[in-house]
Amino acid sequence: MTHPLHPASRRQCRMHLLLQGSSGSGKTMSALLLAHGLAAGDWSKVALIDSERGSAHLYADLGAYQVLPLTTPFTPERYLDALAICEQAGMQVIILDSITHCWEYLLDYHASLPGNSFTAWSKVTPRHNAFVDRLLRSSAHIIATVRSKTEYALSEKNGKQVPEKLGMKSIQRDGLDYEFSLVFELDSKHYAVATKDRTRLFAEQPPFRLGEGTGQALLVWCGTGSPTAPQDEQGVRQAIRQVRTLDELVTLYYRTAPEHQASLRAEFQEQKQHLQSLLQAPSSLGADHLYLQPLPTNTHGNLAHSA
Repeated sequence: MTHPLHPASRRQCRMHLLLQGSSGSGKTMSALLLAHGLAAGDWSKVALIDSERGSAHLYADLGAYQVLPLTTPFTPERYLDALAICEQAGMQVIILDSITHCWEYLLDYHASLPGNSFTAWSKVTPRHNAFVDRLLRSSAHIIATVRSKTEYALSEKNGKQVPEKLGMKSIQRDGLDYEFSLVFELDSKHYAVATKDRTRLFAEQPPFRLGEGTGQALLVWCGTGSPTAPQDEQGVRQAIRQVRTLDELVTLYYRTAPEHQASLRAEFQEQKQHLQSLLQAPSSLGADHLYLQPLPTNTHGNLAHSA
């Protein structure tokens, strides 16, 4: 199948936000305030997956958000089970506090594997990749927190080797920040700096404290553009029946997850034929105002603009 070249278009999206900071930098509270704004002020639509031994309850005075405690072992699969529970409960914003525990579990698992250390990563990397991929495909806004530690290096001063502070290093697999749209680094005074910002809302902004207003600004940014395709198969099936033009059908197809493209290919083909037949038949409404009738029973033909 060929993928046609098409103009870029701004689409609505879910926020994928990473908060990094050392102990006491305010990761949990900052995440909750951001989540409140992203949930349009509705605490009941905020869930916190807590691997920090109950610390989520310390901020219960902020509002009636939901908490899902997570205990050892902190496997990627247990995190994803918790994520699914939150999604099924209709949560709009899901906080994972923190995903450092998942990475530390995978490091311990790697160390326990027999044989060559390099080849042992072949059993670790797929689990971590599946974990990150599932977060990015969530139907909710995702806020993940990561612990950081001070990184030092030895440098020579006056003929002596002395430790020199290089900055903060996250306790997480290198390159994780590539997968998130927005990354904030928090300091000991709870001030944030955006170290990565696809939203361009915080570019070159001096350190500031995150709050509900920050989340509200992100909610507006996420809602800008054309609607995204439904995430579940039934939603895609309904959207297929609602499209009015072939261009809309093609756009829906390429915004649909690959697994749903395959399982619903017959429905896409049927709707394509239906729309083509309406274009060819005389209509008092004209081609730009097509009336969608029940789908025909034929299931042959290819999608428009596809091989």
